[in-house]
Amino acid sequence: MRDIWNPWHGCKKCSEGCQNCYMYYLDRTHGNGDSSIVRPTGNMYYPLTKKRNGGFKIASGEMLRICMTSDFFIEEADEWREEAWDVIYQRPDVKFFILTKRPQRVEKCLPKDWGDGWENVFFNVTCENQKRADERIPILHSLPFKHKGIMTAPLIGEISIDRYLDEGQIEQVICGGENYDGARICKYEWVKKLRDECAAHDVTFAFIGTGNKFEKDGQVIDMRNNHEQMKLAYKFSLSYKGKPIKFNLTDRLGIPIDEESYRPKFKSQCLTCGSRPICNGCENCGKCEENFLNSAQIEEFDKNMTNR
Repeated sequence: MRDIWNPWHGCKKCSEGCQNCYMYYLDRTHGNGDSSIVRPTGNMYYPLTKKRNGGFKIASGEMLRICMTSDFFIEEADEWREEAWDVIYQRPDVKFFILTKRPQRVEKCLPKDWGDGWENVFFNVTCENQKRADERIPILHSLPFKHKGIMTAPLIGEISIDRYLDEGQIEQVICGGENYDGARICKYEWVKKLRDECAAHDVTFAFIGTGNKFEKDGQVIDMRNNHEQMKLAYKFSLSYKGKPIKFNLTDRLGIPIDEESYRPKFKSQCLTCGSRPICNGCENCGKCEENFLNSAQIEEFDKNMTNR
């Protein structure tokens, strides 16, 4: 995917949410049965790659999600992380989304010139149940990052984060059910509770997918198609658009850039997708002829989501 940067690949299970991790499933599907942490050739400098016209492939204002098949702070990647930080430093015009289950390692893994954080880094912790929320969110609060969020995926138990939202540091919460082999049930009332807590604090909440097994009103919906899961998540109207997150991005010379200069491209089916609120849009690779929505249609969708 265009909006994912994996400078290294592979992970080690460390908590309940790892039990049925999609990375292991996908690796097995592709004939890779071990859990080695490796550095794929050519991936480290992906955010710095350019097009034939000399412009960056990743445009100013875009968001890159880092290490979606690993953990940015996993111990086995310590020798490579400084190089990755340097790449992030060289693109102050791009937003980098970092997600970890290892916040206890973060403080000693930051760059020497980190200060109180870099404006282009959005730091998130995974909280799959109440135990991990109570363990990881206090660490999240204690760390020096300009932007902070929570990923409650896979959501495998009821969670309350209201007291953590009270502190005003959390800018976004993402939620989703579990997929692939052995997927556990995600319940409507768990998602609704998180949504209501976020709405009470005007924090954006994105319910991106139901997972394989979703329970509502005592009935379990078994759905294996990821796209259909995202459509169903949208139909439940549980996402909420809170106050905007303002990233004060700059170019390499420190001159502020307009975040709105990057306008994601969406198609008609995108407006019924649960991942739409956090999506980077279509790559517009030219391989299809489907029409894109205009800005007015997208803005109307965003307006309606706010009022759900």
